[in-house]
Amino acid sequence: QVQLVESGGGLVQAGGSLRLSCAASGRTFSIYNLGWFRQAPGKEREFVAAIRWIGDRRNYADYSDSVKGRFTISRDNDMNTVYLQMKSLKPEDTDVYYCAGQPRGERYEYWGQGTQVTVSS
Repeated sequence: QVQLVESGGGLVQAGGSLRLSCAASGRTFSIYNLGWFRQAPGKEREFVAAIRWIGDRRNYADYSDSVKGRFTISRDNDMNTVYLQMKSLKPEDTDVYYCAGQPRGERYEYWGQGTQVTVSS
């Protein structure tokens, strides 16, 4: 099993920045990609960004169009941690942000408990 714990959420004004962290433990060698998703009450979970954790194409990263150019995903394999640096935050970025792990060839199946991000206008 893999355990994922997010931290770093909070309240920030529009235009501000936050950095989210996701600490992974357990069978981390089974993770191929680590991603960030977000979800507001009553809405579907939305993909935000993903990064290759182990394996080929170690520089692989992907972003949703809504965050491209504002958010940066990075990893520290020694610390078993993935980060999401968020800049130029907008009120519409307000959501619960989840870290998720994806085994190779599988869907995302490991999920953290989420961290709340609130952007005030």
